[in-house]
Amino acid sequence: MLILIETPAGFALFQVANTKALNKIENIYDYLQNEKQAKKLITPFAFQQFKDTQEALIATSKLINGKIPKKLSKFLEKNVISQEVQDQIAVQDKKLAKQLQEQLGLNCIQTPVTEQLFRGIKSQLTNLIEGLSEAELKNMTLGLAHGLSRYKLKFSTEKVDTMIIQAIALLDDLDKEINNYMMRLREWFGWHFPELGKIITDNLIYAKVVKAIGMRIKTSQTDLSGILPDNLEADVKQAAEVSFGTEITVEDEKFILCLADQVIELTDYRAQLSEYLKNRMQAIAPNLTTMVGELVGARLISHAGSLVNLAKYPASTVQILGAEKALFKAIRTKHNTPKYGLIFQASLVGSAPAKLKGKVSRTLAAKTALCIRYDALGEGQDAEFGITNKTFLEKRVHQLEEGVNYRDVKAPQRGKARPVSTQAQYQEEADFQPQGATWMQKFQKGEDKRQPEQDLPQNSKFKKVKQQ
Repeated sequence: MLILIETPAGFALFQVANTKALNKIENIYDYLQNEKQAKKLITPFAFQQFKDTQEALIATSKLINGKIPKKLSKFLEKNVISQEVQDQIAVQDKKLAKQLQEQLGLNCIQTPVTEQLFRGIKSQLTNLIEGLSEAELKNMTLGLAHGLSRYKLKFSTEKVDTMIIQAIALLDDLDKEINNYMMRLREWFGWHFPELGKIITDNLIYAKVVKAIGMRIKTSQTDLSGILPDNLEADVKQAAEVSFGTEITVEDEKFILCLADQVIELTDYRAQLSEYLKNRMQAIAPNLTTMVGELVGARLISHAGSLVNLAKYPASTVQILGAEKALFKAIRTKHNTPKYGLIFQASLVGSAPAKLKGKVSRTLAAKTALCIRYDALGEGQDAEFGITNKTFLEKRVHQLEEGVNYRDVKAPQRGKARPVSTQAQYQEEADFQPQGATWMQKFQKGEDKRQPEQDLPQNSKFKKVKQQ
């Protein structure tokens, strides 16, 4: 019986010297842990080593997908089929065993005994195969594991839109965290100085003021000119003198100031991340950014998974992307489907009147789909195409608000029509008459002088009715 082993180093065939002896062994795995006993029972039959990690990755990926690698097929043809070996071959993978039986006609088996043989042989792999060291096998295993992980995750260092997906996800998480922290800071410090929250509405300025004054009694001695305008500074100091908030200890002040520092740091980091996202979007998808903005564009890319996947979507899908739950609910309940999804956050749709939002979002989705494909598949790196389409959309929205027909708005021209050369050509086209023209067409051009009554039959009922 032969045993086929797929290792990170290559493909190996082992032969069991005495198959009947396997039935006498109670635990084959424990028996094979002894090197001498393993060499006595199992002998190497053939071994084909991989040239590099890339070749090992290609072979392993095909094995995962249930296909026979070319290297394994040639290995078995050379060592088994061409030599007309009639032994059964133990194969650990069921899919591979089925493929070997169908394509190569090999007699593959799988039994509980062979499972123990696989475990035992893999533990003694370096002892059974000559020239294969433990360190070499470990390095091959590590390299194949890394390569296979990248293959499964479809990781690519050139896939820069992954940075956009991560950045927009982190930006949304930061917004939630900053809002939670800020709500806690206002509520906590509000027990000590409740009037401050009504005077200052901006979260970042509120946190800076809390950090600057600390306890309420220090407000009159604190210079807030670098944070607040003069009128607000005076209101804050006046409110601090008549405040009815509770007193806090020095330890309370310490933790409140730490929370204010966290809010300020997170807000500054969010501003830097937003600028980074804007620059990255301008570099990767400039036309999409021009049409809908960097935030909406990044959310569309994140929702689709990549810029290339987004480019495959039609305009109708781009229009309702992000509203899948509402769409399927509307289909299930037989109600009106949604008119927009993430694209609703674009400035063009948001500024449009309520009754025109559907039309504007449809037109915007059509032009946005073109810009996405231009960014993903085109060679240009400028935003000229997006600027042209956005100008057209702004004119379109203006025309819709005034109630002018859509045909009056000229779309961006992709090419110039061939002009008619001379006035004679115009006249020649106007004088064209198809073969078999009616007398009415000739009468309208003045070529036929007959009147309509002359075409009536002489002995017709129409003539008698007219005479009466």
